[in-house]
Amino acid sequence: MLANGIVSAAYLVAAILFILSLGGLSGQESAKRAVWYGIAGMALAIGATLGGRDAGNLPLVAGLVAVAALLGWIVAKRVQMTEMPQLVAALHSFVGLAAILIGFNAHLEQEAVRILGATEREALTGFAAILAHKSAVEIGILKAELFLGIFIGAVTFTGSIVAFAKLAGKLDGKARKLPGGHALNAVAALLSVVLLILYVGGVGVEGRELAVLGIMTALSLFIGFHLVMGIGGADMPVVVSMLNSYSGWAAASIGFTLGNDLLIVTGALVGASGAILSYIMCKAMNRSFVSVILGGFGTVATEAQAIEGEQIAIDADGVAAALNDAESVIIVPGYGMAVAQAQQSVSELTRKLRAAGKTVRFAIHPVAGRLPGHMNVLLAEAKVPYDIVLEMDEINEDFRETDVVIVIGSNDIVNPAAQDDPGSPIAGMPVLEVWKAKQVFVSKRGQGTGYSGIENPLFYKENTRMFYGDAKIAVDGLIPRLSEV
Repeated sequence: MLANGIVSAAYLVAAILFILSLGGLSGQESAKRAVWYGIAGMALAIGATLGGRDAGNLPLVAGLVAVAALLGWIVAKRVQMTEMPQLVAALHSFVGLAAILIGFNAHLEQEAVRILGATEREALTGFAAILAHKSAVEIGILKAELFLGIFIGAVTFTGSIVAFAKLAGKLDGKARKLPGGHALNAVAALLSVVLLILYVGGVGVEGRELAVLGIMTALSLFIGFHLVMGIGGADMPVVVSMLNSYSGWAAASIGFTLGNDLLIVTGALVGASGAILSYIMCKAMNRSFVSVILGGFGTVATEAQAIEGEQIAIDADGVAAALNDAESVIIVPGYGMAVAQAQQSVSELTRKLRAAGKTVRFAIHPVAGRLPGHMNVLLAEAKVPYDIVLEMDEINEDFRETDVVIVIGSNDIVNPAAQDDPGSPIAGMPVLEVWKAKQVFVSKRGQGTGYSGIENPLFYKENTRMFYGDAKIAVDGLIPRLSEV
């Protein structure tokens, strides 16, 4: 068994590796190295924990770790990059469920220790020994920690399941609430606060503490479900990021319960970084941070303007002719590109256009796709050069000087209603102003409104043509029609 000093040193190194991992993820070129930092940090943390003096049931734990690692490997190999958003949401639910189970286990352990005599307490080891030597005040703090850990974990668990279902298409992307809306969430939250006071103070619940935890868990499971159900598809990237934050805070709370410093530090890192990312994304969407995380609280539904005109289709020959004549091209990728797995075809299209001497760049909206950085990852996977992949603020002013814009599977992030229609659900959201280009071609499966269900006036503008069909097939059809150098 490792000495406590060695375990603490290993935890410190692991925490540093986690910080380096987060820092490296800020750039595409350093992201791969950052992932390995994270892997090394987690391996060190697990090894130090299992090798510590307080570890028990090692054969059972080692077997569970091996099985979990094998399952994780299988899932990671099978899941396509296009399914990564729902995978991330599903993994968040596991963190929430772990927090619930550990919290209940801590309560049961504390109750078991409480009835032991002094001699029996001295013979305890591990977490039970820690509990045996806590004062009444420390026990009260412990109860508050595990209560909060269960509460946050339960919200994360059901919220992540709903997010997974929406992202996987099991549920539609529309915001839905039960009758009573936000009042139900508020009542459930207030009841949870009352139960916290009763549980920690032991007022009138002697012998029924487990029932109190059970009622609170049911209330928080409902809150997580109802909150995320009340958030529309346009805000799902923020939801995924926010659930990531919740999972971090749940881990930190359980870290306090178990007295594990590394779990506290890691949970705080995940919780803080997720919350900061969510706030940045809300600013990029001109959304109220509080409104989004509370399921749209404070928003006022108004009627969107009617759209006049018709969508005009164009075939591959027409799009190719425009590209052959163009000098500058901007490609705007969205979730439709991910679904069609068209990133390799888009990369080949880019290579051929650049070989013909044309200026080609990509415009990436902060919430393109259904996961922060989703489009950047897909383009990096397809070997698209980093230097031509630009963020919205870097390229938005250039559309008016651009000959051709190709929109591949995007809707809300190129929707002019965000600027022109105060009644639109995305009113005020900064968007890529693609309609200012000379010609716009929209690669889209059909005439539907897409995941968020919001109509897009761009599709009806005079300089827009609809290039219908599967994105990969459509782009592959363009490549042989492009002129050579």
